[in-house]
Amino acid sequence: MTEFVDVVIVGAGISGISAAWHLQQNCPGKSYVILERREQLGGTWDLFKYPGIRSDSDMYTLGFHFKPWATDQMIADGPSIWNYLNEAATENGIAEHIRYGQRVTAANWSDEHSRWELTIERDGETIELHTGFLWACSGYYNYDKGFSPEFPGAEDFTGTIVHPQHWPEDLDYQGKNIVVIGSGATAITLIPALVDSGAGYVTMLQRTPTYIGSLPDKDPFAARAYKMLPEKAAYTAVRWKAILQATAQYQLARTLPNVFRKALRTMAERRLPQGFDYDRHFAPDYKPWDQRVCLAPNGDLFKTIRKGKADVVTDVIDHFTADGIALKSGQEVKADIIVTATGLNVQFFGGAQVLRNGEPQDLSKSVAYKGLMLSGLPNVAFTFGYTNASWTLKADLTSEYVSRLLQHMNSNGYDTVVPRDPAPDVEQLPFVDLSSGYIKRALDRLPKSGSKAPWRLKQNYLVDLRVIRNGKIDDGTLEFSKQRALASA
Repeated sequence: MTEFVDVVIVGAGISGISAAWHLQQNCPGKSYVILERREQLGGTWDLFKYPGIRSDSDMYTLGFHFKPWATDQMIADGPSIWNYLNEAATENGIAEHIRYGQRVTAANWSDEHSRWELTIERDGETIELHTGFLWACSGYYNYDKGFSPEFPGAEDFTGTIVHPQHWPEDLDYQGKNIVVIGSGATAITLIPALVDSGAGYVTMLQRTPTYIGSLPDKDPFAARAYKMLPEKAAYTAVRWKAILQATAQYQLARTLPNVFRKALRTMAERRLPQGFDYDRHFAPDYKPWDQRVCLAPNGDLFKTIRKGKADVVTDVIDHFTADGIALKSGQEVKADIIVTATGLNVQFFGGAQVLRNGEPQDLSKSVAYKGLMLSGLPNVAFTFGYTNASWTLKADLTSEYVSRLLQHMNSNGYDTVVPRDPAPDVEQLPFVDLSSGYIKRALDRLPKSGSKAPWRLKQNYLVDLRVIRNGKIDDGTLEFSKQRALASA
């Protein structure tokens, strides 16, 4: 017989661990498994191995509320984050529910049986698993392939071309000249790390600038709190301080963009060399948070430039040459190694095909309910974190909501729930309100959001506390039914 599990969680990263913890706490009678396609947990923090990999959110909000990040090290490196996630899964008995090497290739909802029928690849064979509720916690990008444009003449380059998502462990870059193409979080992280670990000279080659903030990597408030208060109380205080500070900064950026721009400029110019052309290299022509604002802890990128170990070139690539990159301006940037930090390929539901009664479903036709369920798809939730704050804050709220939803269904004898289609007066909007390249490239494949609640994404944790944590489950938008009970009768 095909195995049946009450809840299947897909993905054992931050989202999956959060989902499992809340499920155990609030729905202890539910059986569950976590299906992880890789051989270790951690998601992003197990995949990326490039030099300097770190968080760009503070660890007090990237960490879980149920496991204190009990140190003043606000910005953490990748291995430290992986250890934290591994401890969280092990200490809470979550690790024993994880099945590794399991890739979900298809998920079919059966109206006849009111369950999801999952097709899974494992060790070269195909198996099937059924579940009453499917929870996609597989992140938002393709783990197999990062985004890398086709650069003319790439085959002529005699050096090494590397994408950060697939960093070779044996790459020797000691004393080498490196060009990092891109201006996002990965490039900003890589450049100081490469210089500090022995690279010769590093050039950040960007087509357009990115807003970059400079904050300390340690939090003096946290240091004092952990000395003066019990650990749990200190963590609560530090976490809320981080939440309120990040919310205030985002609201300032959106309501008073010129004030925010000036603050970023002041932080950067304090660390850059005298006479550096800030306007050309670090002053975008869009408003802050139209695209993500990146973080340079302690201003490390700016300090590296000031030391003469790195530089920024803002130009358009014409073609690769044998020795580097020729630019539209006529300049050529020499390189031994080219790093294409050009972004991610967005992928929903881990790339699995989603069907209903055997018919493929076009997820771009669905509208996201509260940013965690989809119209027209029964008994499925997904976790998609904030784009302007820590991923985990939204992940935890999603986990709380889904646990409450399952409790409500259990208490009332329901086995099926599906968001009704939005009313005709609800305008369909892009799922994510960012103009970043990796989002724009995927908009035609992503679900939509709506112009009115509960279809509208606010990207505001304080608002979502009311809407998601404390909002009514049976709000008139969700349609509940007792399909299995009716079929039995």
